Amino acid sequence: MDFNVKRLASDAGVFFTRAMQFTEEKLGQAEKTELDQHLENLIARADGTKNWTEKILRQTEVLLQPNPSARIEEFIYDKLDKKLPSRATNAELLGQYMVDAAAEFGPETPYGCTLVTVGEYQRKLGGAEREFLQTSAASFLTPLRNFLEGDWRTISKERRLLENRRLDLDICKARVKKAKQAEAKAAAAPDFQETRPRNYVLSASASAVRVSELYAELELRVAQTEFDRQAEVTRLLLEGIGSTHLNHLRCLQDFSEAQATFYAQCHHYTQDLQRELHRCSNAVAPPHSSAAAAPQPVSSAFLSGPSSPGAAVSSLSSQTAGALTQTQLAVTGTRKAKVLYDYDAHDDSELSLLADELISVYTVPGMDPDWLIGERGNEKGKVPVTYLELLS
Repeated sequence: MDFNVKRLASDAGVFFTRAMQFTEEKLGQAEKTELDQHLENLIARADGTKNWTEKILRQTEVLLQPNPSARIEEFIYDKLDKKLPSRATNAELLGQYMVDAAAEFGPETPYGCTLVTVGEYQRKLGGAEREFLQTSAASFLTPLRNFLEGDWRTISKERRLLENRRLDLDICKARVKKAKQAEAKAAAAPDFQETRPRNYVLSASASAVRVSELYAELELRVAQTEFDRQAEVTRLLLEGIGSTHLNHLRCLQDFSEAQATFYAQCHHYTQDLQRELHRCSNAVAPPHSSAAAAPQPVSSAFLSGPSSPGAAVSSLSSQTAGALTQTQLAVTGTRKAKVLYDYDAHDDSELSLLADELISVYTVPGMDPDWLIGERGNEKGKVPVTYLELLS
């Protein structure tokens, strides 16, 4: 118990002495030992790494989970070392609601069938999102947290120890300086009231001051050694920030790859959904009138010649309108078209497309207006108009 009390009193004294030294340095009343420039640069780079890692981590968490309540729940489960219960994504919930609505309205109705189709693809999009969140958490968020909660805590601890060693060193320097001043003062003003011989008095005073100075210099050498050792340890840890940057670089590449995979899956699912919706709309659309698809007959009056100028104009107008209809429905002249997006053919009657390629397109009588016939070399098949940009 006595040992603990003495140690507590000693620690309190050291703390008080360091606090006085720190305060005097801030007030400009005491000298401060400056770190070398290389160590200062390492400390500045480490502080920047820590600050930006915290910002990137927080914003990535917001990107992956916009709901603040869900983020707080994840934080609590992580601190308690418990597994977070499985939670459906928003897209999965939306898909489930659509399927439930279709069951109520009737899945055999056009609206119900479309709800089922869109709902299933929303579930697929939600599954892709869930996989993306899990991959991003494991390959990106976890390494950033490990740095902040592991490596950075070690660095901060060693830096605090280095600061304490520096304060101890400056305290010892101040003591040596005061001891030298006391020695000079004792030599300049000896005690002449002493009854003993003068040389004896001077010798005793000088010896006492000299012992105090030697003890202060010994403490200074010990403090300097401990400071240099701690500065070297801190420098080695701070130089490891370069390895941290390389590790975070690989994590960024993994995160970017996970994003690319996720968006590619979403693009693929939405393409499939568009094809399914086109197929559903074609199935429920009324059949085209055969009269509308048939070419307009040529007027006999136009063939035999008009009997009057007014009849000629009337016949010419009706013939022009018929020609325009025929141009839209009959096989037209080939035009060039630029493909806007990738498209995967669903069956043998369709033609697969690649973004930015040029193909030849035309239409035929009775064909769905949302589709054209596309040709690329010896390949030919139907292509959706929405994926094309017709060139003049």
